[in-house]
Amino acid sequence: MDQPVVPHVVFLPFPAQGHVKPMLMLAELLSHAGFEATFINSNHIQHRLEHSTDIATMYCRFPKFQFRSIPDGLPSDHPRSGSSISQLLIASRDETRTEFRNLLVNLGQKNGRWEPPTCIIADGIMSFAIDIAEELTIPVITFRTFSACCTWTYFHLTKLIEEGEVPFQGDVDMDKTITCIPGLEGTLRYRDLPSICRRKEANDPLFQFFIKETAAMPRASGLILNTFDRLEASMVSKLGSFFSKIYTLGPLQGLFDTFAESPSARTSSNGLLWKEDRGCMTWLDSHPSRSVIYVSFGSLVGLFRDQLLEFWHGLVNSGKPFLWVIRSDSIMEEDGVSEVPLQLKAATEERGCIVDWAPQEEVLAHPAIGGFLTHSGWNSTLESIFAGVPMICWPMIADQQVNSRCVSELWKIGFDMKDKCERAVIEKLVRDLMESDEIVKSTDEFAGMARDSVKEGGSSYSNLQKLVEDIKSMSLAGKVSLSSVG
Repeated sequence: MDQPVVPHVVFLPFPAQGHVKPMLMLAELLSHAGFEATFINSNHIQHRLEHSTDIATMYCRFPKFQFRSIPDGLPSDHPRSGSSISQLLIASRDETRTEFRNLLVNLGQKNGRWEPPTCIIADGIMSFAIDIAEELTIPVITFRTFSACCTWTYFHLTKLIEEGEVPFQGDVDMDKTITCIPGLEGTLRYRDLPSICRRKEANDPLFQFFIKETAAMPRASGLILNTFDRLEASMVSKLGSFFSKIYTLGPLQGLFDTFAESPSARTSSNGLLWKEDRGCMTWLDSHPSRSVIYVSFGSLVGLFRDQLLEFWHGLVNSGKPFLWVIRSDSIMEEDGVSEVPLQLKAATEERGCIVDWAPQEEVLAHPAIGGFLTHSGWNSTLESIFAGVPMICWPMIADQQVNSRCVSELWKIGFDMKDKCERAVIEKLVRDLMESDEIVKSTDEFAGMARDSVKEGGSSYSNLQKLVEDIKSMSLAGKVSLSSVG
């Protein structure tokens, strides 16, 4: 009697925390469904993961789960953050590509037979995985860790060049609206386009990298997005012109919590690559409801000292208590990164709390939090929506400019502070955000939609079930194909 087929999914995230975290959440969800999962990190990410995460517990919970690692093409002492992150994007991928292919072949060699993984779920900017999947005839699904709106924008980078909108020439009115992206006419301004649009030349290697990676995505058999239908229905619908199957599975943290016995069981709920300072939770316990502004600019963005001082003065002058995440590598100087100024820590003792890293999902869910000053990374944005916390957006790189515009203009759940860093502006926006009943009401409505989407029968819940069934079908098709060959 044949043993039931256990689907084997290989996950390949781009090696940065904002990409690894949602991919790992999905891997845990599919492991919870009984799938075999192989999660392929870069050597650098895996080393950091092993020093900050309880991997042994995850292996015990999911015996069919395994981590593997391959090189990322950069030397071991490369910082892989701040202004140097672009080198990680366009570094020579020849070694990574070869190692990934070799690993796939090894995974497929079982008992002297070729039994390849059921499918590959690869990050949307790791298109070499699609090339290799096609070569080895393994189904592949692309997972873009951006919003649907930003993904749609990236599909129009070439059109933006053809229309002469980018690269920006001379003195450009950054508040001029873009009209050549269907569905977003009059919504996005020049300053709201992805940060790569600020490159000086259309043939810039980084600009061309994203055009190439985006163009490759529709060759996959489907697209996964960490969003939910009621938030981005129109953009998801438009992406249907490129993909026959789209799985909106967000917010992934809420979806996992629906299936798991407790959120604490999720490895991806912790800091992953950073050790969390949980003392801030006790600090929050001593504050009234919706009284604290939480400040975090994510795992990559750095601040120059003058920018940090503007934020510091603005926060202190607002009169609101604040919890501020300042990573050890956050503060940049001309010659690199400096330590957090001691005077900053001393001056915030009265109404502030500074930590190296915080358990962000728990922080946002804490009743004391009344606002989030954020870099507008998509994970942070979606976590804030799910928790019902309004935002002040200070975007810097990648998709963050688009996300911040959506927060302020499309969803009206916060303020957009892009391209500004003045203490008076920060002070005013913090006060306005914390005292705006209208924004709180809108944010609560979107939080309700997000929570409904991950409940049984909700859109994201149903889409996860569809993804599980589609992968099982791939597994059965692969077994039939092997039988016919044998």
